[in-house]
Amino acid sequence: MFVKKFIYEIMSWTKAIVLALVLAVALSVFVIQPFTVDGSSMEPTLEGLDHYDQQKAGDRVFAFKTPYLLGKSPKAGEIVIVDSRIDDERTLMDSFAESPMLAAFIDRQVDSRHNWVKRVIGEPGDRIAIEGGFVYKNGVRLEEEYIYESIYHDFSEVIVPDDHVFVMGDNRNRSTDSREIGPVPIDHVTGKVIARFYPFDRLGTF
Repeated sequence: MFVKKFIYEIMSWTKAIVLALVLAVALSVFVIQPFTVDGSSMEPTLEGLDHYDQQKAGDRVFAFKTPYLLGKSPKAGEIVIVDSRIDDERTLMDSFAESPMLAAFIDRQVDSRHNWVKRVIGEPGDRIAIEGGFVYKNGVRLEEEYIYESIYHDFSEVIVPDDHVFVMGDNRNRSTDSREIGPVPIDHVTGKVIARFYPFDRLGTF
């Protein structure tokens, strides 16, 4: 009797643990995922991890994934996570590979170098150009209080294609973004940054 009860308890706990892991992975793949900002491209809005400065551990943010998975288009001004491998087809397996919950369970590191935090500047059909240190959208200069400094180099006008967005970092002179790789396919926009949960003295929503 004792052995049967012991086995039953073990099986019950095992099922509960497996269910919790499955739910945690599903949550990070389809709903919300924590993300560490890497690099200085979004400063001063978001401080990134500096591998040479231990004082800059990188802001931790939550990225809300559900709207884009359901077909909602990113809007200008939103801070988003993009998969910079725009020439590669993105599949559901990529989302699982990027899940920190799954990585922790199988004891491996997530390679997130291709995931960039950027701001949406242009939506499909918008004309984007940089002239004299300022961004122009559809011929109108953008008023951007969040940028780090004026832009050093001009950028010839481009028209954002259908099903794409034009993204840039707020630290314009130290950001690799759509100026280099081109407009990003909307299916490569993996989440909208909605909150910063670390450091605790800089908690906030976006």
